[in-house]
Amino acid sequence: MNMIFPALLRNEEFLVVPGRILLKNGPVAGLAAVVSAGRFLRIGPVEQVREQFAHLPPVDLPDHLLMPGLIDAHTHLTQSLGKALAFGEPSEIFRRIWVPMEASLQPEAAYLSTKLASLEALRGGFTTVVDAGTRSESGLDAVAQAVRDVGVRCVLALICNDLHHPAGDTAFDAIAAEAAHHLSRYENDSLIAPSLAISIPEVASDRMLAHVAGLAQEAGRIFQTHANEHLVAVERSLVTRGKRPIELLASVGALNASTLLAHATLLTPHELSLVRSSGAAIAYNPVASAWKGNAVLNAVMLHVDGVPFALGTDGTRYNAFRLMDAAETAQRLTHGLATGDSSCGGGWMWLDHATHLGAQAVGIDALIGSIEEGKAADFLLVDLSVPEMQPSWDLTWELVRLADRSQIDAVFVNGALRLWQGWPIDWDARALLAEVRRMAREDITHAPIHMVHPLAVDHRLTWPAVR
Repeated sequence: MNMIFPALLRNEEFLVVPGRILLKNGPVAGLAAVVSAGRFLRIGPVEQVREQFAHLPPVDLPDHLLMPGLIDAHTHLTQSLGKALAFGEPSEIFRRIWVPMEASLQPEAAYLSTKLASLEALRGGFTTVVDAGTRSESGLDAVAQAVRDVGVRCVLALICNDLHHPAGDTAFDAIAAEAAHHLSRYENDSLIAPSLAISIPEVASDRMLAHVAGLAQEAGRIFQTHANEHLVAVERSLVTRGKRPIELLASVGALNASTLLAHATLLTPHELSLVRSSGAAIAYNPVASAWKGNAVLNAVMLHVDGVPFALGTDGTRYNAFRLMDAAETAQRLTHGLATGDSSCGGGWMWLDHATHLGAQAVGIDALIGSIEEGKAADFLLVDLSVPEMQPSWDLTWELVRLADRSQIDAVFVNGALRLWQGWPIDWDARALLAEVRRMAREDITHAPIHMVHPLAVDHRLTWPAVR
């Protein structure tokens, strides 16, 4: 349905009466929401809210669901200009594709890449993205500016690797000072929450791992690192440091309640115990496992064991509904089939970990993740009047398996309407796409990228002809 744009949604204060509102315990009918100054001012029964806010003309949307914006708990915003260059590639694409590409980005390219990724995220229903840090020497200024210009909420990491640093023995002090500055610089930012990161544990000294993790915890922010992503990552850590990545983090005091482990795909019982006892959280990246991994994290087990986790894209594709579907499907194929578990979380698990439980895992649940009075108004208006969603028997399951980003009519962050039916209302996204195409031709094609497989049109020619 091509709904007529309700101009009232652009006001600083407005009243919405959707068909249903998605609360923590599931979708509920008969509720209305008032948004004011970027927050949910009132959530309650329709008639009570209408009477209390009689001065606000209601926006009646009986065929829509008002739901929290979803959270991408692990991504790489400055990798969006590469996209399909990594498709079909072996696991450690960061060495051959992402590091060379990101290192070549000048400030304009870093800005355009982040702006493109942020737009894709909003179009896909993500109102918050957790960026693991960029390797662009241009720094984070361009990334932060692009995030603000698009209007997505971002947990923005500064990478603090010190081993093999050009500064040598003086690297620790310089990086420590930069980390402290990064945390204080964005302390009160309305859209950006600062974070600290080590790319992989073995590229930082024991001292740096402990310091960065402790600094983030003291500031109430998250410390991010890739850990136990696939076999080669585990083996590399064993060879260079004598411990598996998560064991290494625990041994130096870098595994705590502020730690967010990206992937953690390969968990031994001992490592699971370490994670559980530390309070650390995990970003479960099901699409990344399918595209470049050799295993799938048992996320249902994490939930049962009380380990906080959220869903992440790893920059694979910014589509929140497809991510939830992939999360459930991956669990079913790798763990549920073998044990006869036909539920694999019952649908609700993936919705919860993409919203309020995901916000808890990335340390910002006091601000976002659920439709509650006082929280930031980061939400979606999803059209339910499409053939795929009718007749509706179990909306929770339907959101996980049937919903699509094409149903997202409106995306709000901090109470501000950012997108209407997939496109920004206050800036020219098509002009951005033209700039991206130009930049890709001029910059990305000259980056020292090493692809193992040719592009699909050439790869086809290496296979026997189909008769």
